[in-house]
Amino acid sequence: IARALIHRPDLILADEPTGNLDSHNGEIILELLHDLTRETNTALVLVTHSLEATRICHRTIHLRDGGIVSETAHA
Repeated sequence: IARALIHRPDLILADEPTGNLDSHNGEIILELLHDLTRETNTALVLVTHSLEATRICHRTIHLRDGGIVSETAHA
């Protein structure tokens, strides 16, 4: 995460950033990503199998077999 942020990118691509973490540390990472992207006006594309992780997202797109199954905008 630090390596991704050091150059202040406009976009962060995060593929399963909490995949190998316990729930407590996963929550810390999600909050960190949420706060950093909000404070720096950085876009985040988060790929995850965890529905819980999508709570920090403004929009979710659910894929199945390579196609879009649903798309939801969040407030």
